[in-house]
Amino acid sequence: MAQRLVVDPITRIEGHLRVEAQMDGNTIADAYSSGTMVRGIEIILRDRDPRDAWAFAQRICGVCTLVHGLASVRAVEDALDWKIPKNAQLIRNLMIAAQYVHDHVMHFYHLHALDWVDVVSALEADPKATSELAQSLSNYPRSSPGHFSDVKKKLKGFVESGQLGIFSGGYWGHAGYKLPPEANLMAVSHYLDALAWQRDVSKLHTIFGGKNPHPNFVCGGVPSPIDPNSEGAINMAALSQVSSIITQMEDFVNQAYLPDTLAIASFYKDWGAIGEGVGNFLCYGDFPTGDTNDISSFLVPRGVILDRDLSTIHNVDLHDEGQIEEYVDHAWYKYRNGKGTGLHPYDGETELKYTGPKPPYTQLNVDQEYSWLKSPRWKGKPMEVGPLSRMLMLYAKGHEQAKELVDSTLTTLDVPVEALFSTLGRTAARTLETKIYLDMMRGWYNDLVANIAAGDLETHNDALWNPASWPRVAKGAGYMEAPRGALGHWIVIKNRKIDNYQAIVPTTWNAGPRDSDGVSGPYEAALKGHELANPDQPLEILRTIHSFDPCIACAVHMVGEDGDEKLKIKVR
Repeated sequence: MAQRLVVDPITRIEGHLRVEAQMDGNTIADAYSSGTMVRGIEIILRDRDPRDAWAFAQRICGVCTLVHGLASVRAVEDALDWKIPKNAQLIRNLMIAAQYVHDHVMHFYHLHALDWVDVVSALEADPKATSELAQSLSNYPRSSPGHFSDVKKKLKGFVESGQLGIFSGGYWGHAGYKLPPEANLMAVSHYLDALAWQRDVSKLHTIFGGKNPHPNFVCGGVPSPIDPNSEGAINMAALSQVSSIITQMEDFVNQAYLPDTLAIASFYKDWGAIGEGVGNFLCYGDFPTGDTNDISSFLVPRGVILDRDLSTIHNVDLHDEGQIEEYVDHAWYKYRNGKGTGLHPYDGETELKYTGPKPPYTQLNVDQEYSWLKSPRWKGKPMEVGPLSRMLMLYAKGHEQAKELVDSTLTTLDVPVEALFSTLGRTAARTLETKIYLDMMRGWYNDLVANIAAGDLETHNDALWNPASWPRVAKGAGYMEAPRGALGHWIVIKNRKIDNYQAIVPTTWNAGPRDSDGVSGPYEAALKGHELANPDQPLEILRTIHSFDPCIACAVHMVGEDGDEKLKIKVR
C-alpha cells in the first residue's frame, strides 16, 4: 500500500489546514486538502438587519481585516441599487489598496519567505559582503555593514540560547535551501524591518475607518466625515498623514520587497516548473473608478481564463445561478437535494453534518467527506483565485504596467512564460501586483484632495437608509478582490431582514476538496508530482501551499450553541 504523508497543521498560515499526500516513493502521487474547523457566520446572520451584516461578516477573519466588511456592504448596496459618493469610492479604494500592500509584504517576509530563506545559515554571512549585496539591489537605507552586523549578533543570541523564538520550527539546513548566507542575512534583516513597518502603515485604516483591525464601514458610503476645519473629521492634517503613509509604503516596497523577491527567485528558478494548479483562473475584479458595479471602470478586470488560454476572457455574472455553485460531496455538510447537487449562493445551504473520524485519527477517508470547506465551481470547473489570477487577467487585458512588470520579471529571471503558472509565478505575481496598486494609491489620494479643495465633502448617501424604502424582496452580490483572491458575499433580503446569506471566500476556491466528479481543487492539483528531498521535512509542500497564502480562518470557524469558541489554534 502506498504511503500517506500527513502534514497537520500547516503552520505560518491563518487558521488550521491539514494536507494528506499519497506518496509514490518520494513523489506526491495525489493530495488531499482538509479544513478542520467549521464556519457558521451564515447561520448567525439570518434574520438580522442587512445594514448590520458587515459588522458580523467582518469577524469571519482577524487577518483579512476589511475585505469581508466591504464585500458585505457591497452585497446590500447591490441588492438595493444603493449608489455611493465619489469620495467614498476613493476612500474605499485607498483602504483596499493599503490592505493589499500591508498583507502582501507581511505574507512574503513573515509567512512565505522562510520557505526559501535559511535563517540559521545567515550566521555564516559576512556583514560587509551582505551590505555590498544589498546596495547592489537598491538604495534601501538600512544596508550598512554595521546594521547587518547588529542583526547577525541578535540572531546569534537567539540560536545560542536555544530559543529561536519567531524562527523556531523551521527546517533549517534542509537541502532545498539555496541562498548564500549573505542573501539569508539580508532577508532576515528585512523580515525584522517589516515588523515595525507594518505597524505604521496600518494606521491608514484607522484614519479612514476608526480602527484596525476591523475598520468601520457603512452601507451607502464610508463613515468618514470630511471637514477641513474640524478636529473630529478627516481634515488636512489627517490627509497629510495618509500621504506620509503612502510614501512609507512606496519606500519599502520599491527598495526592499520588489528587489528581494527578484533576488530570492533567481536562486529558485526551477520552481517556475513546479506547483501548477488547475489551469483555470477567476477574478471578480475590483477598484472601480465609476459606479461600484460598473465593470468597465474596474482597474482589475472581471473574468475567467480557462486552460491557460490568455487570448480569451470569459464573462462572469455573480447573479447567474448557472455559473457559480458550491458542492458538498466531499465536505461535512448536507443539502436537502442530496450529494451531487450544486447550489448558487442565493440558494445556498449551511447545514452541518460531520461524518469524519473521531480525533485523534491517523488519516482521513478521502473517498467520502474529508473537509469543512465546500467545493466552489464556475460552470462546473475548479478555479484558482488570487494574485496570479489577477496578474494574468491584467496581462491578458493589455494593462501596460502589468505587461511591463511581467515581461521584465521573466527576462530578469530568464524563465519562459510557462513559469507564470507555478509556485514561483504565484509568489512573483503577488509582489508585482503590489507595485501596481501602490502606484495607483497616489492618484486616488490626489483625486480625493482635489475633490475636497473643490468643495465636495460628501462621503455618504442616506437616500436608502430607511428600510421602509426597500422592496419586500431583494438579492445582491457583494464582490471583493481580497489579497488572497475572489471574495463574494451573497444576500437575500425578505421583509427587511436577512433571509439567506452565503460567503465564498478565496481559500474555499483554492483549498476546497474534490467535487461531485472527483475533480481536485487548486491546492490538491498543485501538489501532485512534487518531489520531496526529505519526506520527514516536507518543505516543498509548504512552499506551494504558502504560495496561495491560505486563510483557513476565512473559510471555517467553530462555535458552540452558547456562542463560545470551541477550538483555538496557535498560529506559528
